[in-house]
Amino acid sequence: MKNYYNEIREIALNVESSSKVREYEENRERVKAYFNIGKLIVEAQGGNKRAKYGNELIKKWSIKLSDEFGKGYDYSNLKRFRQFYLKFQKSGSLCHQLMWSHIRYLLPIKNENERNYYINQVILNNLSVRELRNEIKNKAFERLSYADKDNVKLININDNNNLTMEDMIKDPILINPKDNITKLNETTLHKYIIEMLEHRFLELGTGFALVGHEYKIKIANKTYKIDLLFFNYEINSFVVVEVKTREFKPEDIGQLNLYINYVDRNIRKVYHNRTIGILIVKKKNKLVIEYITNKDNLYLTTYKLTESL
Repeated sequence: MKNYYNEIREIALNVESSSKVREYEENRERVKAYFNIGKLIVEAQGGNKRAKYGNELIKKWSIKLSDEFGKGYDYSNLKRFRQFYLKFQKSGSLCHQLMWSHIRYLLPIKNENERNYYINQVILNNLSVRELRNEIKNKAFERLSYADKDNVKLININDNNNLTMEDMIKDPILINPKDNITKLNETTLHKYIIEMLEHRFLELGTGFALVGHEYKIKIANKTYKIDLLFFNYEINSFVVVEVKTREFKPEDIGQLNLYINYVDRNIRKVYHNRTIGILIVKKKNKLVIEYITNKDNLYLTTYKLTESL
């Protein structure tokens, strides 16, 4: 008869004895070990459907493992290892790129699409544990406004992931003024939002590189300033971002189109995809549908001032 406890003990012994390996490799080994321990626990308890009913077995094993290896193998953690395997069976190879601290924040997320989104964000943006915690706390997944949130697939690190702006844009975009926002006039607030976005690319999405802040262009002997001009290497496109500290107006689309057309004709290369425009406003209204629906390269979202990020 298969001795599941001895197999679990052997895995724990191997991972706890590898103190001289580099931190990254040690983390991969530890995560793999926890995943395999979870798998063995589920098997010992009779499979996925019956696993949740076998807590007495976990209690017994946790006492013996904790005595030998410390509290890292206590009852709570063995339950986490079981939960880890049950929730990450489809992403076993990918999750080994995460720190165990990342995984602990991901385990409570019940929605698989939401969990997939945050796993992708950690991999694509190399998020620290603190950054992941902030993304979850600030409900980044819930704020996705164009994405198909019922069909979020895990990325394949060996393939082109075919990200689009729909996968990235949030509504609202969170802005965290350090100053007293009641004292900011419209001009100052506009500048502040632009400066915040200049440094917080993650609120816009993945793959943004800043080309220019208040980027000057000249059309018919008149100088204009694009609030923010980015290049996004994930979608191979220039991205024009305009900020309005008021409600959306139809003429905003005309201004954004002017800037997009200029970038398309004067800056974009033949091997770049079509330029994209993002309009960020204080408030949307019913005109949005009429002016945005047929524009496949224009996106509209709002901003929200917050006390903390």
